[in-house]
Amino acid sequence: MNVNSIEKGIVIDHVTAGMGSSILNYLDIDTKVNTVAFIMNATSRKHGRKDLIKIENVTDIDLTALGLLAPEATVNIIENGAIVRKVKLSLPQRVVNVIRCKNPRCVTSVETGIPHIFHLVDEAAQEYRCEYCDEIISMKGKTDNELIHRKR
Repeated sequence: MNVNSIEKGIVIDHVTAGMGSSILNYLDIDTKVNTVAFIMNATSRKHGRKDLIKIENVTDIDLTALGLLAPEATVNIIENGAIVRKVKLSLPQRVVNVIRCKNPRCVTSVETGIPHIFHLVDEAAQEYRCEYCDEIISMKGKTDNELIHRKR
């Protein structure tokens, strides 16, 4: 398989196999305007299998949300065909408007316009606590359809 290099944009590498589509859904990249290469289930010496995403002419993405969705990923910022910055992602300590609280009695479930704020409480279990109702949500094995707000 041959995927050309890009002159300007981002490369999201080392994404857990199968999570690439969740990342693309969340980032809401307009594929009618932007060139996107999405490689699924590629062989990786480090991880066995991985997904890889290349997005041309886009460099401004939410690294906090990306760290929540793919904490093991690496983001390469490309300019003039070369990597100018490499960002190793990790689980963010605080996320705003990325995770939805599932507690039906939480203020975020009944009031509109209130930001959904969560704080990391257990990194190993990837658990976050809702700032308002203390509901604990585990991100391990979750997909964007289960918990993640889509960026719009």
